[in-house]
Amino acid sequence: MSAETVVAFCLFAWVSSITPGPNNLMVLSSGVNFGFRASMPHVLGIAIGFGVMLVAVGLGLAALFEQWPVLYSVLKGVGAAYLLWLAWGLARSGTLNLESGGAPKPMGFLAAAAFQWVNPKAWVMAVSAFATYVQARSLWPVLAAASVFALINLPSVAAWALCGSRLRTVLAQPARQRLFNRAMAALLVLSLLPLLMETRA
Repeated sequence: MSAETVVAFCLFAWVSSITPGPNNLMVLSSGVNFGFRASMPHVLGIAIGFGVMLVAVGLGLAALFEQWPVLYSVLKGVGAAYLLWLAWGLARSGTLNLESGGAPKPMGFLAAAAFQWVNPKAWVMAVSAFATYVQARSLWPVLAAASVFALINLPSVAAWALCGSRLRTVLAQPARQRLFNRAMAALLVLSLLPLLMETRA
């Protein structure tokens, strides 16, 4: 990639990582309910899980989606359904509980990494990155692009967890926390609107 393309790719990575989406909304909620430190496995799972997805897309999944677009549509549909399920659970809970059973606890590293594979925004980001900025499909360019994206993604997502942790004192009362979680659930649903608009287009 040329220097101009690298700068454009980094800007794309930052903008797509820092703007609201399912990952950032969930991490913000985690920061409010569990604090910054307890949310870090979730943050790391997002960054590393998305990096692994980028490698997979760069090394062949993107071409597979081009050949069979229905697979891409199915993945986005499954991701949208899962997000609606998460939003429903979040709206009904007093505190964040993204894993079934037991006491409420933050999403762990493996769960957050696995979530990237059903996150519609993550798929759009990954496919767009290679369709627009990274033309090479050999191992080292793909690994380099995925590493850069993950390094930019990590502090961007962590900022949302930190912001949530700063809101803990404001939302210390259970009634306020329930209201916050319901608002986050509504925003999770709204985050699907760009996906629906893309599908219609």
